[in-house]
Amino acid sequence: MSESVPPGGPVACSVLSADEPLPGTAVHVTGWVCIEYPGAWGRDVLDGTALGAELAAELSRRADAAAVRIMFIRRPGRDEQTRDGRTVLLANSDPRHSWCERLVIGEISELLDIDLSRVAGPAPGLGEPVVEPVVLVCAHGKRDRCCAVLGRPVAAELAAEFGDAVWECSHTGGHRFAPSMILLPSGVTYGRLAPAESELAVRAATAGEVYLSGLRGRSYWAPRGQAAEVFVRHSVRAGVDDLSVDDRGPDPVVTHRDGRRWRVIVQQRELEARPTSCGADAKPVRPVVAVDMHELPAGIPTGSS
Repeated sequence: MSESVPPGGPVACSVLSADEPLPGTAVHVTGWVCIEYPGAWGRDVLDGTALGAELAAELSRRADAAAVRIMFIRRPGRDEQTRDGRTVLLANSDPRHSWCERLVIGEISELLDIDLSRVAGPAPGLGEPVVEPVVLVCAHGKRDRCCAVLGRPVAAELAAEFGDAVWECSHTGGHRFAPSMILLPSGVTYGRLAPAESELAVRAATAGEVYLSGLRGRSYWAPRGQAAEVFVRHSVRAGVDDLSVDDRGPDPVVTHRDGRRWRVIVQQRELEARPTSCGADAKPVRPVVAVDMHELPAGIPTGSS
């Protein structure tokens, strides 16, 4: 687990939240649109700072309509060199058909030619399929200093090992869990990982597995489903896409690809107030915590007690 602390000033949010459970804290996202933007980022990628107000507003509207998340990515090391084109990564984290595609555009405005709703379903064939996991490490210093100070060294070390599979990225949700890392296409999200642990997580993903230390959850599920899936993974061997979650009832039900199912008891707790971002006001934190699981007999409907 990372022990680095941003120096100077008030105590960092990542330090003040060291007692907060990680499972259930990944951002809830189904589809991803990651745009290479090596220049300066604003506090929010679509606040108009980088793209201008008009283009940013239109992309934001289209992303909301398509239920996808737009992020900026750049190569580790503050490389702001202008290239012939910009890489765009499209991905979907649904375990039934997770996929990632890469394409190159000349100008970001060319994204307006893409129907973002196609990111919500099976691979649309808009770009080249990406076979190996893509690594996104949050280094969004304008959003929170913990992301920059703790994330950039992790991204640099991973890039030295895995090359072009690694990107620094904009805000991933949860500065206080920095360094934060997302693997695409699965959307499996990690926090508080030192570089060596992050490397193990990437190697596990390459093998179709899920590294358990620092696991925050799979973005495709809402927080209760994430916590339930992580809890099952600690007891059951399962590949990256082997588990699905039904969290419509009072207790989430996690189903293995082989047919086994578990009802997971999930509780919401309240922790002492703390800032969820550096410099923010302190607020109570209410993590979702899985506390027990029961295997369901074959043939018992998901909604049964």
